[in-house]
Amino acid sequence: MEDQIRPFTLDIPQSELERLYQKIDTTRWPEKEPVSDWSQGTPLAELRDLVEYWRNGYDWRKCEAYLNALGQFKTNLDGLDIHFIHVRSTHANALPILLTHGWPGSVVEFFGVIERLTQPEKYGGTADQAFHVVAPSLPGFGFSDKPAQVGWGLAKIARAWATLMDRLGYESWVAQGGDWGSAVTAEIGRQAPKGCRAIHLNMLSMRPTPEDLESTDRDVLRALKGWKFYADWDSGYSKQQATRPQTIGYSLVDSPVGLAGWIYEKIYAWTDNDGSPLDAIRMDSILDNLMLYWLPGTGASAARIYWESFGKFTGETIKVPGGASGFPGEIIPAPRAWAERLLPDLIYWNTLEKGGHFAAWEQPEVFVNELQKCFSTIR
Repeated sequence: MEDQIRPFTLDIPQSELERLYQKIDTTRWPEKEPVSDWSQGTPLAELRDLVEYWRNGYDWRKCEAYLNALGQFKTNLDGLDIHFIHVRSTHANALPILLTHGWPGSVVEFFGVIERLTQPEKYGGTADQAFHVVAPSLPGFGFSDKPAQVGWGLAKIARAWATLMDRLGYESWVAQGGDWGSAVTAEIGRQAPKGCRAIHLNMLSMRPTPEDLESTDRDVLRALKGWKFYADWDSGYSKQQATRPQTIGYSLVDSPVGLAGWIYEKIYAWTDNDGSPLDAIRMDSILDNLMLYWLPGTGASAARIYWESFGKFTGETIKVPGGASGFPGEIIPAPRAWAERLLPDLIYWNTLEKGGHFAAWEQPEVFVNELQKCFSTIR
């Protein structure tokens, strides 16, 4: 039956790993960039180091075993088999939380927070802070099916996620997201499905108003500076994926080095680091995430979320209570005024001293603390 929840176990054939190694070994590399930084993209030396470790040091089987141990499932939502992680807390009164990742991330972003959320007592917390965790892979990402027809935009994904929580038997739940996960979570908040009590965002999908452009407020000016830098220097990937995802998809699906260079640059640009992506995220974890693009060949299908939804944010206010956390390394560090505009029933706001766009991935302890504080207001 389509509404069944089916256990899912990963068991990638060794031949697939050997194929990856062969692809790496036969790579035709470009010359070194004529600059001494990341301003032209992922530097040759940095990418060679990453790929050499991917080829000779990284162990996919550890990630595979971890995912299998967590508890993976699939269920059919509106014609697509959607992959998701589901970890229930041992605490009966735990609050169900729906975590949605973005691009170029995956459920790997949440590896460091799942146990902290489900078993807070292991980390100095208490049972009344516990969550049941549901973390789906977006359509076309990871081990979820790839849409074969257009239409899988934010609204449809949000409806599917509400169906998933209902199918799991959760009558009352909260949702959280960053990047595309933020956009999906905000759309859930606009749709206000039965059962969704509140949301939390670590990225605000907002466009500056004419009033913002005239503002002299320090926080608004900082956000506008981030917006301008993104538009001028950091958004080429999104323009490509929003207009011609199929064209870039050939390279991302066929070349592991091309895929790594495309994603590694964004991990560098969007993390709160001291000059290297590895200041913020371990190399093994970066490669775990890359494998969730490489193994299922999702370079094109994941890019299509931009074609479906980039630039199509409604800007409508959110109907359920919501909170937001501002991390200093966010692409566009939104001020509180923007949070209040998006979330009229703002139940929580905080700015942090460390962390970037990939909040859960970079700062798992801080991220969990933020969720515990935000949702304590509605438990």
